[in-house]
Amino acid sequence: MKRYRVPELAQKYMKHDMISNNMEMPVFPDTRIRLLSVFLDKNPVAKRHSELYSLATSLVQMALDTHDLIDPSDEIKPEREMRTRQVNVLAGDFFSSRFYQLLAQAGEVDMIRQLSDAVAEVNRLKMNLYMRMKQCLLTTEEYTSTLVQLKTQLFTAFNQLVDDVNKKFWPELLQAFTLCEIVREELSKENDLHTFEGSWAYWHILQEGVEEDQTLLRENKVEDRHVKTLWAKYNIQNLLLDKLRHTVTDIQSILREPAPEKFLRELMNIGEPFFRMTRETLTVVKEG
Repeated sequence: MKRYRVPELAQKYMKHDMISNNMEMPVFPDTRIRLLSVFLDKNPVAKRHSELYSLATSLVQMALDTHDLIDPSDEIKPEREMRTRQVNVLAGDFFSSRFYQLLAQAGEVDMIRQLSDAVAEVNRLKMNLYMRMKQCLLTTEEYTSTLVQLKTQLFTAFNQLVDDVNKKFWPELLQAFTLCEIVREELSKENDLHTFEGSWAYWHILQEGVEEDQTLLRENKVEDRHVKTLWAKYNIQNLLLDKLRHTVTDIQSILREPAPEKFLRELMNIGEPFFRMTRETLTVVKEG
């Protein structure tokens, strides 16, 4: 069986002293890339390009995620923060150029076009999301569904390469695993004001919170000391863990469908980190 090695290959293409010395890299989209690799490997036609396509997609996604780290504010920042901002811009462009270089060298002009079209759609969706955020019009459901759409858009470029036998699994699992990734990321935003602003917790409080707390958010008066208090007051962690448990249940239900054992085993392995999270949190609840 071919060893999955996309993350280590991607590191070689993203490695640069200026980047490693001046910015913190976004999280590698491993769940989605592994899922893409598994599905491409099941199509005899796509299999020979599976690693190339997965690697190129990971570089494009890292480019998009790196540009998302850029603070859109126009206010003047300390010199170090301004340097980090410049490096984020350059790093995102650098990762994009590497994807283009990889596919161009392989003669994959059509795949360059498809991924470029997907990037354009991602940017359009982001603009719509930012506008709704600015107007404070988002619900938590709209927030999560839009993030799922943003994070899966690149991968839909491969819909036509998914084998007909497995086509029924692809969109459902892609969305479900992506939602698990999003919830896991949202669970890490409890301790930092910068990540709290615009997070799932932020929109939940704007939607469900008491007037005093909603005003605090709308007038941008939230401070670091408020974040943990608000998380505890609105039971954010348990609400997010419930969402994760429901999504994991959906994935496990999909994986009960008839399919080759090896294929299902590979998909179960991709889901194991999320399955383990739900088992661990349930154990804590029972022990508590």
